[in-house]
Amino acid sequence: MKNVIKTVAMVSVALSLLCLLPCTVLAADPAKANVAEPDTLTKVLEVTEQWAISNGTHLLAALLIFIVGRWLVRWITELSRKGFRRANVEPTLRRFLCKLIYYALLTGVIIAAAGELGIETTSFLAIVGAAGLAIGLALKDSLSNFASGVMLILFRPFKVGDFVTAGGVTGKVYQVDIFSTVIHTPDNQRQIIPNSKITADIITNVNAEPTRRIDMMVGIGYDDDILLAKTTLEGIIAADDRILKDPAPVIGVSELADSSVNLIVRPWVKTEEYWDIRLDLTESIKLVFDEKGISFPYPQQDVHMYSTDAV
Repeated sequence: MKNVIKTVAMVSVALSLLCLLPCTVLAADPAKANVAEPDTLTKVLEVTEQWAISNGTHLLAALLIFIVGRWLVRWITELSRKGFRRANVEPTLRRFLCKLIYYALLTGVIIAAAGELGIETTSFLAIVGAAGLAIGLALKDSLSNFASGVMLILFRPFKVGDFVTAGGVTGKVYQVDIFSTVIHTPDNQRQIIPNSKITADIITNVNAEPTRRIDMMVGIGYDDDILLAKTTLEGIIAADDRILKDPAPVIGVSELADSSVNLIVRPWVKTEEYWDIRLDLTESIKLVFDEKGISFPYPQQDVHMYSTDAV
């Protein structure tokens, strides 16, 4: 029903223009400007009849091109939308591509209808091209963000809900738009980052894999028992059911530092439990080591003072 009303309205406008055009031609002659006179009305009808005979076919053809073309544009756009949905295209990109297809095809239909009316479209296309170039130069930064947004949506290095480091900002992705990406930081700040800055920098997606490795280093004193420390660490890790058995945790001596013997502790955990386990593991190591009498050394220096007899 809505399409029928739109079609009737367009036909009415076209007929109105058809009647107004001869009046405009007659208005150019002041002697015939008074349309209330019978001679003037007769002249208007004659000019209208002549114009309709010579141009009516083109007008109807232009209307037909526009109506049928617009229906085809809507049909092609709907087919594209269904295809994008079946291909699991990101909703933001899907809406943008459908609008781009619709307006691009509709522009072609309008140009075709204008050409049928005898309007010179070559100069029109040249003007549109020049205007597009000027707008592109003026909005080059925005276009760069736009292109980057399309790349982010197409290649999907991250999605909404992922915890990432992108564009120098670390936090959870809240929204991905064509021109910018919104990230909520851990202290609940909202950061809006231009997409071009994200694609120009390194992107770290914490949630990309289902598991993560906790990398810890525990220092013990040179006087402490290394084997006891390793056995204690193995017991702490085995006591936590959240730590994965496969891949197996790694515990070993990494270096003999200036003030301590450093042991590495590398258990694997589920990504969503990373921070909870890391904090609990750090606390457990401190408490159990204190119970076992294993020390945590701190940087220290031995200073030797010598006294000499005054000469």
